[in-house]
Amino acid sequence: MNKQIITSGKRKSAIARATLKQGSGVVKVNGVDLNIFSPEFSRLKIQTPLLLAGDLAKKVDISINVRGGGFNSCAEASALAVAKALVEKDNKLEKVFLEYNRQLLVADVRRKEVKKPNRHGKARSKRQKSYR
Repeated sequence: MNKQIITSGKRKSAIARATLKQGSGVVKVNGVDLNIFSPEFSRLKIQTPLLLAGDLAKKVDISINVRGGGFNSCAEASALAVAKALVEKDNKLEKVFLEYNRQLLVADVRRKEVKKPNRHGKARSKRQKSYR
């Protein structure tokens, strides 16, 4: 039984797709090994679900493709995708992830508000009034 598990995670405008298969614990982000991935904060954020999974993380290879957003959004989207894939592989991890940080399994649904027509600038800005 050598099936692949494909999951995705979103954060702001970043979209990450994680592919999990049997292997020896190799994790790659956009083709780069996670151990040399930078910035370090992003690497640690992506490693969080792997550290919580323990031995299971050493038995699977994970390939992550992430696009859009900043480096922090990419890291959070990647962590979400990895956690979802690990939970699909072993259902017992769901409780562990939820107790540690709910954001590992539940996506943040907040998005940028749309700019309104016939207005200047941002989504909520109004025209300035001058009473003189």
